[in-house]
Amino acid sequence: MLYRDNMINQHLLKEPVFSFWLNQHNRGGEGGEIIFGGVDPNHYQGMHTYVPVTQKGYWQIDMGDVLIKGKPTGFCKDGCSAIVDSGISFLAGPRNVIAQINSAIGAQGLIKEQCNMLVNTFGHNIFGLLSAAIDPKIICPIIAFCFSDGKRDVRSDGVSAVSATTPNCVICKTIVNFMHKAIAGNLTQETIIKLAGNLCALVPNPVGESTIDCARLSSLPTISFTIGGKEFQLSPYEYIIKTDEGDKEQCISGFVALDIPPSGGPLWILGDLFMRRYHTIFDYGNLRVGFAEAA
Repeated sequence: MLYRDNMINQHLLKEPVFSFWLNQHNRGGEGGEIIFGGVDPNHYQGMHTYVPVTQKGYWQIDMGDVLIKGKPTGFCKDGCSAIVDSGISFLAGPRNVIAQINSAIGAQGLIKEQCNMLVNTFGHNIFGLLSAAIDPKIICPIIAFCFSDGKRDVRSDGVSAVSATTPNCVICKTIVNFMHKAIAGNLTQETIIKLAGNLCALVPNPVGESTIDCARLSSLPTISFTIGGKEFQLSPYEYIIKTDEGDKEQCISGFVALDIPPSGGPLWILGDLFMRRYHTIFDYGNLRVGFAEAA
């Protein structure tokens, strides 16, 4: 931040610090506040927990374990580093760890969601077409779930169909082929559709954008990070992002995968979702970062 350095060099700041408060309650329409040279005591409660910066330029700190529902996971048994960054909205971490966290909170990848939608909405149609000896290769285009010629179109229900090479189209073809073989094995329609649903459950745990049933938020576990020997908790209402898509509210996991090469990683990024819960002081003079409960 050149403007920060210039302000310090020109002695325009009372203290060589800057602090972040991000409004988690949306009171009065304020999005948040950054203060150069000080801290607003009205925006936090209690004392700040300070940890030293381990990598200059990135506000990188050492982090202890990650806890799920208060229980240690051992993810950071060999040590973890984290960057505190208001420039990212999510909580980013190593791919294998994010997959385990999303599995623990019941996050469902968008591909898995599309697979379930396909089986639940079109399962009976697919069975009927296969039973009528329709070529399996043209069933996905027939139900307008995807198009074999790579075009993109819109189904009669207004949902945009996808090209033959997209993951959703590949899933459609997989389900159709599975059901085709099951019919040849003389299984009943209900049994085949149930087995196809079980096939969707085998889609790997999500590491990218993944969804949560909004009705389940109150039952999801607390996720915590140990920093400076203190546990910093995030409730599901703090690590789940709610969005409005048409008339339907959608809930998305705030945990996303970010694999940093060994030369600089593994690394976590504690973005806005963390900083909304915890008021953050960047102490430039003492090369440390402090966290306190936001008010």
